Amino acid sequence: MEQPLHLASSSPRRAELLTALGLQFTQSGVDVDESRLDGEDPAAMVLRLAKDKAIAAGNAPIVIGADTAVVLGDDVFGKPRDKHAAVAMLTRLSGCVHRVMTGVAVRFADTMQTALSVSDVRFRVISTAEAESYWDTGEPADKAGAYAIQGRGGIFVESMSGSYSGVVGLPVYETAKLLAGAGIHVLSKDQ
Repeated sequence: MEQPLHLASSSPRRAELLTALGLQFTQSGVDVDESRLDGEDPAAMVLRLAKDKAIAAGNAPIVIGADTAVVLGDDVFGKPRDKHAAVAMLTRLSGCVHRVMTGVAVRFADTMQTALSVSDVRFRVISTAEAESYWDTGEPADKAGAYAIQGRGGIFVESMSGSYSGVVGLPVYETAKLLAGAGIHVLSKDQ
């Protein structure tokens, strides 16, 4: 039987979060230009990209799209293109509080619903040598802001307020609320 729910993301972390909720779904990556538009607010950007991903996923009955960005001031840190970029990002985040914004979109029937998760994360001071060693683990290569809170990058996090799962890449509270609007209830016996 074809699953009605589809995750428009190749992220294993997002899949793990949906699986932990007990949901059955299909999954595939989508090809969407993740560039920030001129003058675009970071919150508007992650919501736009989440919607774009949900649209690009094709014709599954219910599709989840998500996008995460690390924001410091007005600068948006996406995935680092190389070691130099990752070390530069981690150096800028060192000793600071930054925001992690994750936009979630759920597309079903002729409807698109969205939600935004915003979390504040405080990093301890990170030395350049630590940032370089962290890059060498391979973990930060495909992560917004060049770190994974759920992995080795968690050692840099002094404190946070907001949604841990939102920082990982899919805020479960917001996602469950959107899915309920589409008729999928996480705690239903039918799931």
